[in-house]
Amino acid sequence: MKRKVLACIDASPYADVVSDYAIWAAAKLDVAVLLVHALDKAQHTQTPDLSGSIGLGSQELLLQQLAELDEKHGKLALEQGRQLLDTAKLRVEHAGVSAVAEHLRHGSLLETLTELEEQTRLIVIGKRGVSSTDAHGQMGQHVERLIRNVQKPILLTQQAYAEPKRIMFAYDGSATALKSLEMLAASPLVHGLPIHLVIAGAEDDATRMQLSSAAELLKTAGFDLKTAIVEGESQTVLQQYQQDHLIDLMVMGAYGHSRIRQFILGSTTTAMICNVKCALLILR
Repeated sequence: MKRKVLACIDASPYADVVSDYAIWAAAKLDVAVLLVHALDKAQHTQTPDLSGSIGLGSQELLLQQLAELDEKHGKLALEQGRQLLDTAKLRVEHAGVSAVAEHLRHGSLLETLTELEEQTRLIVIGKRGVSSTDAHGQMGQHVERLIRNVQKPILLTQQAYAEPKRIMFAYDGSATALKSLEMLAASPLVHGLPIHLVIAGAEDDATRMQLSSAAELLKTAGFDLKTAIVEGESQTVLQQYQQDHLIDLMVMGAYGHSRIRQFILGSTTTAMICNVKCALLILR
């Protein structure tokens, strides 16, 4: 089975951007695109439960009306999902991607992506969804759960598309970061693009040795490479470096090299997801 780029489509302003990044990734990886929309009943059904506050004589009729209304909500959500996927498919096909399919499923997004994991090469999703589009400085409700539970790379998009031309890898010297770097070096997703390999920390002999060892791996893989050690609070200096050097795509591991490393999603990763101003590729 040839794996696909999965593009998570909803009714938020991120939908077109998710499609555009999926188009870019599919071309780089030479794979098909699967457009995914999950029909989460908890999100599209807003019918109140009034069964406990009505008289006995009217209860049966009202319950029937509530059930009919709930069914209408479900049908409307289904039709909206189909339209969202059809619109995204036209966009992807217009960009020249012929291998594109749609997947519409009842259930949560996490359940949907878990079922599709075996055929997944990369997941593309907006940093926030339809319910939290304007919650700037936060991540969407699905994002953290996906990173914790899905063992595939996840590309988080901003609300505007920028074709990746300069890549930044936020390296912390941990074994997990080294594994992520090896994954990146072997992937055609960023081949041919310059990479900034950046460590946030004190510029001492140990840090320089870590950086030199990691840089050698990327040089051997043929990358045009720039290295840097930036001192200061990691999330602050990494974000500043990204903006100063016009980085289009930041890459980092989901595990943090920090005091709370026992958690799957480290504090630095969380802060970067919430605040970074470019697309972010999370590797597992």
